[in-house]
Formats: sequence, structure tokens, C-alpha cells
Amino acid sequence: MNKKLIEVAIPLQAINEASGREKSIRHGHPSTLHLWWSRKPLATTRAVLWASLVDDPSAHPDRFPTDEAQARERSRLF
Repeated sequence: MNKKLIEVAIPLQAINEASGREKSIRHGHPSTLHLWWSRKPLATTRAVLWASLVDDPSAHPDRFPTDEAQARERSRLF
């Protein structure tokens, strides 16, 4: 079974920054239309879902044979 991107690398700092910006929006964002009990930033949800669906480049050694090629592809994906 192929490893998923979330198992190998996930840019936590970028996700945290995007979530922080999203949480500080007071109006003009769909999440402010109705107050939910537990509102989670959509940036976090999107990042986790996407990284859990996408294969890590190391799962495809024929396309990304070196560590450098895998690192370049990971940075491109993020």
C-alpha cells in the first residue's frame, strides 16, 4: 500500500498560519453566517483531507528516483 503525504510530510507551520488568518476574520467569511458549537478553520480541514488522499512521492520511485526529486515534488505539492 502506498504511503500518503500526511504520513511523511505535512507543512504544519503553513497550515497554522492559514488557520490563524481564517480564525481572525470577523465578517465577510461563510463561517461567520451562523455560530456553530465547534467551528474549525476550513484551511486545516482542507489540508488534512488533501494530504490524506495524495500519495507521497516516495511511493513512486520510478517517477521520483532520488531524495532530491522527492523533496522537489513534495514542495511542489505543498
